[in-house]
Amino acid sequence: MGITSSARPILITGGGKRIGLALAHHFLAKQQPVIISYRTRYPAVAELEQAGATCLFGDFSTNQGIEQFAAQVKQHCNGLRAVLHNASAWLAESPHSSPAQTLAAMLQIHVNTPYLLNHLFEPLLRGHGHSSADIIHFTDYVVERGSDKHIAYAASKAALDNLTRSFARKLAPEVKVNAIAPAMIMFNEQDDADYRKEALNKSLMKIVPGEQEIVLLVDYLLNSHYVTGRTHAVDGGRPLR
Repeated sequence: MGITSSARPILITGGGKRIGLALAHHFLAKQQPVIISYRTRYPAVAELEQAGATCLFGDFSTNQGIEQFAAQVKQHCNGLRAVLHNASAWLAESPHSSPAQTLAAMLQIHVNTPYLLNHLFEPLLRGHGHSSADIIHFTDYVVERGSDKHIAYAASKAALDNLTRSFARKLAPEVKVNAIAPAMIMFNEQDDADYRKEALNKSLMKIVPGEQEIVLLVDYLLNSHYVTGRTHAVDGGRPLR
């Protein structure tokens, strides 16, 4: 089943900026229905609405917020083509906040939210045929390497990586479940020249590829009838440096 062969929407959490926004525009350009979640109403959210996306507020900081968001989605559709778990936060350990608070926040957005949403959306993903739906978890390069400054973040993304294999086992063969583990994909506007140079030197490919690299991989995974339960690194050969 091709990406655009069904009217079932693709749901993208955190679709108001960066990779999530690029994915939303990509699918809308293919006439594929799209639902995004947003917590902050960036100007891009209004642009997505004008382009035809369904944009729903989602506060994933509590279980109640997660359940309320899922209920909204169910009011807008009877089935989902895919769920792309892109919503994320990047909190470092800091003397200004307790380690317990940092860990709880990272586990809430990167583990509890996709875990609950996968269960809540299972009826929308099933029932459409063999390999006819997808879940994609966005993890991180640091799952394998660890991080001394973002310990809770790395641990939560590692847990999300493990959820990929468990949900792949649970939902096969109707739903394929994969993970994408990026390293440096795009710069922030505030990144200075020294940081950019250092970042470029960390990979074998010496570039920051941009969102399109992720878009191409998502297209591949959604069009596959066979690939499931795997983590797909997008890191420019960084582990080989």
